[in-house]
Amino acid sequence: MDREKLRELLESVKAGKTGIDDALRALRSFPYQDLGDAKIDTHRDLRRGFPEVILCKGKSLEQIERIVTSLSQEADFIMATKADAASYNVIKKIRGDATYYEKAKIVLVGKNRKKKTTRTILVVTAGTSDVPIAEEAAITAEIMGNNVDRIYDIGVAGVHRLFDSREKLFNANVIVVVAGMEGALASIIAGMVDCPVIAVPTSVGYGASFEGLAALLSMLNCCAPGVVTVNIDNGFGAGYFASFVNNMGEKECT
Repeated sequence: MDREKLRELLESVKAGKTGIDDALRALRSFPYQDLGDAKIDTHRDLRRGFPEVILCKGKSLEQIERIVTSLSQEADFIMATKADAASYNVIKKIRGDATYYEKAKIVLVGKNRKKKTTRTILVVTAGTSDVPIAEEAAITAEIMGNNVDRIYDIGVAGVHRLFDSREKLFNANVIVVVAGMEGALASIIAGMVDCPVIAVPTSVGYGASFEGLAALLSMLNCCAPGVVTVNIDNGFGAGYFASFVNNMGEKECT
């Protein structure tokens, strides 16, 4: 149950339109719903300002089906990450209004959250191979109600491409930098701008990149200050945190 629905329920009880027993039935899954091997956190939107998101990777199609079916009874908004085509098809059968962002591997049921700020999150990649993780970050931030801009394939192998995009870099409120290989791009960008930088290592790279470990260690050891680093291929976590930073101190836009 999200904040708005809970508010409506409480207002209805206050006005005498809804009885106590009916209200208790409406709150039967509060603060979580126990499905056995999954416990759905229906209280998270109230605590964090955004509902629990389904991580499809590692779950069976049967588990995804049960979770989405349960959520559909209480929520008009459902988001799933790391979702392949099979996961999307399962969700689509339950919710015909589901949308699949194939490159980002995100499924969305419902609408993007209302924007609270006009400020911009900029998502940057070192290479084209990093785009899927970058899109996971960008789509997550857009769903959470943010303006998102993108600059792709401006890595250090051709660093002059980065300088051609300096106006977008300077105008951003938060920058998400997605890179594999040695992950140097985050440190370079952080040394140029005056806003927070969120570094996302990807599992893209040759030889001793160790499926993203080399980029992760480079980003954790950034010499430029003002950089935070999420885990390997965690585009969702980067987009989520970028949204928090971007909306700090803001009220809803009118």
